[in-house]
Amino acid sequence: MNNKIYKQYSPNSYYHIYSRGNNKSTIFHSDEDKSAFLQLFKRYLSETPQLTPDRHLYPTYYSQIELLTYALMPNHFHLLIYQADNPRAIEQFMRSLMTSYSKYFNKTHNRTGPVFQSRYLAKLIDNDAHLYHISRYIHLNPTNWQSGHDTSLSYYSGQKHANWINPGKILDLFPTYDAYLKFLSNYDPSTDKQFPDIELND
Repeated sequence: MNNKIYKQYSPNSYYHIYSRGNNKSTIFHSDEDKSAFLQLFKRYLSETPQLTPDRHLYPTYYSQIELLTYALMPNHFHLLIYQADNPRAIEQFMRSLMTSYSKYFNKTHNRTGPVFQSRYLAKLIDNDAHLYHISRYIHLNPTNWQSGHDTSLSYYSGQKHANWINPGKILDLFPTYDAYLKFLSNYDPSTDKQFPDIELND
């Protein structure tokens, strides 16, 4: 498995991206915070550009970035992203996402200073086995992962739909959603030596 942390990104490639709060602090205090973060996916990844309060257009990375899987944990987040042919798309998208959320978070919680510990980390997914694993790893992050409350799982099941997330690239690897759900349920980390769990203390 490729464990290299990337700062330059290849076109037409998959990346596992993650970041946590500054000094391991909480970045999602409530469902409202999580909703605000998800709204930023809608802002920056929707096919139709979104309007700013003063009627300008936010940038959209719809044709450049595909969000495949996400999980929002109290003090960190995980994303599985496919980057198309613009090698700077991840950098541009993540800057927009994290800057906008930091502004929201500081204003909402009456604070100043950095929200995130540092620049996000990104790891290249360089083979099919790793792609299978990362999708599963991200969805299994919450203790109550079956609810899909803090992950993209409800988009995989068809309970929710949005044009800013594309579960199809992962679901196409399985005959049915039930087969994917079984794949998640049968995971035994004690026997998985090829892809150990990600540690957020890099």
